[in-house]
Amino acid sequence: MSSWIIHIVAAGGYWGIAFLMFLENVFPPIPSEVIMGLAGIQVGQGKMDFWTVILAGTIGSTLGNYAWYLLGRVYGFRRLEGFVNRWGRWLTVDWEDVQKINALFTRHGGKIVFVLRFMPAFRTIVSLPAGLFRMGTTRFLVVTFAGAAIWNVILTGAGYYLGRNFEAINDYVGPIATATMVLILIFYLYRVATWKPHDQR
Repeated sequence: MSSWIIHIVAAGGYWGIAFLMFLENVFPPIPSEVIMGLAGIQVGQGKMDFWTVILAGTIGSTLGNYAWYLLGRVYGFRRLEGFVNRWGRWLTVDWEDVQKINALFTRHGGKIVFVLRFMPAFRTIVSLPAGLFRMGTTRFLVVTFAGAAIWNVILTGAGYYLGRNFEAINDYVGPIATATMVLILIFYLYRVATWKPHDQR
C-alpha cells in the first residue's frame, strides 16, 4: 500500500494528499499515518512545503468526515428509533441509551468530536453520530478541522524528522493501533454477550 500512496503523492502533489486523506476518512483502512508520514518525508527532502502539506491533508480529512456527518444528518434522528429497536441487540444500545447519548452530544458534542480525532477507529466514526444528533454544522467543521490539523502536524513532523527511516513510525503507531482495535473488538463481543435492554436490567 505504501508504494501506491507514494505514487499518488508524487504524481498529485498537494491535491494527491488531500484526495488520499479524504479517502482515509471515508474508508478508514487507508492509514493516515502512512499518508502524512510520507508527505513529511517529501517535506524533509525539500520537495514540498510543510504547512501546505498540513493544509491539504486537513482539508481532505475534514471533507471525508463531513461525508459521514452528512450521512447522519440525512438519515435523521427520528428515523433512528426504528433502526435501534430492530438492531439494538447488535448495537448494544436501546432507545433510552440513544437519548442519553443525544443529551451528551447536545452538551459536549464539540469536545467529544475533538478528542476522538486522536483515537484510531473513533476519529472517523464519531462524525456519524455528530450528524445524527444534529450537531451544528459550523461547530462540527471547526472542531474537526482543528483536531485533524493537530493530528496531521504530528504525523507530518514525524515523517520529516525520521526521513527515509519512516518505517520506524510503524514500530510505535502500528502496534498501538492494532492493540486498540483488538481491545475494541473484545469489548464489543463482551457487550453483545452481556447486554440487556433497560427494561430487563
